[in-house]
Amino acid sequence: MGPKKVVVLSGYETVKDALVNYGEQFGERSQVPIFERLFEGKGIAFSHGEAWKTMRRFSLTTLRNFGMGKRIIEDTIIEECQHLIQNFESHRGKPFEVKTIMNASVANVIVSVLFGKRFDYQDTQFLRLLSLIGENVKLIGSPRIVEKYTSTDYFSDDNLVALVSNLFVAGTETTASTLRWGLLLMMRYPEVQKKVSDEITKVVGSAQPRIAHRTQMPYTDAVIHEVQRFANILPTGLPHATTTNTTFKNYYIPKGTEVITLLTSVLQDQTQWEKPDIFNPEHFLSSTGKFIKKAAFMPFSVGPRMCAGESLAKMELFLFFTNLMQKFTFQPPPGVSHLDLDLTPDTGFTAQPRPHKIRALLRA
Repeated sequence: MGPKKVVVLSGYETVKDALVNYGEQFGERSQVPIFERLFEGKGIAFSHGEAWKTMRRFSLTTLRNFGMGKRIIEDTIIEECQHLIQNFESHRGKPFEVKTIMNASVANVIVSVLFGKRFDYQDTQFLRLLSLIGENVKLIGSPRIVEKYTSTDYFSDDNLVALVSNLFVAGTETTASTLRWGLLLMMRYPEVQKKVSDEITKVVGSAQPRIAHRTQMPYTDAVIHEVQRFANILPTGLPHATTTNTTFKNYYIPKGTEVITLLTSVLQDQTQWEKPDIFNPEHFLSSTGKFIKKAAFMPFSVGPRMCAGESLAKMELFLFFTNLMQKFTFQPPPGVSHLDLDLTPDTGFTAQPRPHKIRALLRA
């Protein structure tokens, strides 16, 4: 790719073998010029060696101390869901574009952890920040610039800014895009949407959906997992690099080689999924309707470099999705058939839905 040789790992067995069994050997982040220029080797997502190990340990410990994966974060997400529901209600069933408000709502969860507050959806500084994130995520898919940097001052203000920036972007863009895919797919497959709504009515009724309900809602859980699999938000994953000279699958890979773990080849591996190219919640359901885990479900990647915010993202996806589905039925704008909805992803660093409008109709 460009001036350098890159190794691409494809298929579930190969990617799992590399990231789990050879996790240390494939555990470096490649020197991607645009990210080196943006973050100068700081933060967590694009840092290297000991700097990365130190920042990852610090991040995971600090996030846990701030309540990630605990009841306090669940309450924060539920509060944010109520603000989002009020916004959806304000459109009174008329079509509206969901991208900005969904990004703002999801962003407020990680904002509450990082800054100890939430922003109003109309806050101009907040909206500007979200707009810049969206613009950057699109631009990062364009030609890149080389600039390298090395530092051992892990706990500097610059590193803190880079780390907060990583967590802010990672905690906003991917989860919000996945939720937008979820709503688009519910409009495209109304029979699936009805089954989700029926299960929520049966298990939760008019009560507040909580994480504790997840085990009683296998179909909804399966739908959320299938949305993630089908949406395939980060098709190539983030690029890895070898930490040492490595022999893998009888291939010799020199130290420092960029390695792309093709997550799309895992999430659509024909040996692992019955209908890999089709949105099919049955992928995660047994013949008796129980939820089943799939080893090839790795949208967060696996191994030492897997997503640090996986537990938060899973909690957000379940709570946002069930809260919205409890209150609304989602339909395309008048005159648009559900069969005409475009499921082709927009171009950019992540695979987002193309711009579209939705109708959120209050359920009886």
